[in-house]
Amino acid sequence: MLKTWAVVPTCLPLILRRCHACASERFRASGKFRVNANHKLLDAWLLALCTACGETAKLTVFERTNVRSIAPELLNRLHDNDPGLAAELLQDPVLRRRNRIALDWGDAWRLDTGGSDDLDSEVIDVSVRFAARIPVRPVRLIAEGCGLSRAEVERLIKEGKLVSAFRLSGKLSGDFTFTLKCWG
Repeated sequence: MLKTWAVVPTCLPLILRRCHACASERFRASGKFRVNANHKLLDAWLLALCTACGETAKLTVFERTNVRSIAPELLNRLHDNDPGLAAELLQDPVLRRRNRIALDWGDAWRLDTGGSDDLDSEVIDVSVRFAARIPVRPVRLIAEGCGLSRAEVERLIKEGKLVSAFRLSGKLSGDFTFTLKCWG
């Protein structure tokens, strides 16, 4: 029996960056953009607010970019403060590297198992799909999805009862599958 689980974001992740006003290290994306035009050149920033003092930080999206080189749909989304665009841009590794930020997905996602009705089967095949590139430990997902402790999941891996073609140690942010044997 193949089950499909989904890791889905519930909100935008926190942005890890030092605040110049209070030395806090966490910002929340406001979902708003600031766009500034100087003749034919355009600057655009995603605004983020410090979780401690409320200071605004600007994350560079475009810098001195010719306005004709920007797709009109993208420009409209920037002007409309599209929250979906904010989520897309935070997923962009180039934007994160340029702005020297990291993301904290701690409480910004949930696991949707579609119900746990077939967990008494002898063999369970599970396909885990990620709706966004959210780095999560597979052991944590499996423990949460099956109602086990992480130690029990680690024991099942060592006993060969939980197998996967993917490395289950560390973190994954892409789709993977696993098989749980002798569960019942």
